[in-house]
Amino acid sequence: MKHNVDYTLYLVTDRELMAADSIEECVEQAVLGGCTVVQLREKISSSKEFFHTASRVREITTRLGVPLIINDRADIAVAVDADGLHIGQDDLPYKAARRIVGQDKILGVSSSSLTEALTAVEAGADYIGVGAMFTTCTKADANFTSIDELRLIREKINIPIVVIGGINKETIPLFHGIGIDGIAVVSAIVSQADAKKAAQEIKELFKSGSVV
Repeated sequence: MKHNVDYTLYLVTDRELMAADSIEECVEQAVLGGCTVVQLREKISSSKEFFHTASRVREITTRLGVPLIINDRADIAVAVDADGLHIGQDDLPYKAARRIVGQDKILGVSSSSLTEALTAVEAGADYIGVGAMFTTCTKADANFTSIDELRLIREKINIPIVVIGGINKETIPLFHGIGIDGIAVVSAIVSQADAKKAAQEIKELFKSGSVV
């Protein structure tokens, strides 16, 4: 799976923004609506709660055939045999994270600049999450990336790029023609009463301009 991942619509969960009754329900509906990757992000859960939530979500993603990426916590990723791990600039060093999860797992790295992106590629990242592209309620202290910087990153690296940060129906058209591999979406899906419909509409909008 590692080398054949479809990053088109990359769901990032957020318990505090979620409209559904449970993360499991939100994830299932979003995947049924077209999400191709799920990243489980649990910033306020205890380790025990994170593990049990990840185990339940893992069952759903396995059944529906999409990869599960764990945010930040390499131990949880290994414990539930997730498909991969996503780390930020202030998380575990890349090489340490790779040693923990192994060579067969997906390793994604957040990058807000070309320098960070090149460093991630050199360290063996399988994809990079570029952003924050726009203001987002999920990360108030995010470093922002301009569209011009994104274009430069796309020109210089050859691994998949997923943009994140304020990605919604209004901002998606700005990425048409740049050649990115996917969009990472949080509130535009998880905060919606109908996550399945929201995912369908966002995916269609992104794919309508995906021809480079």
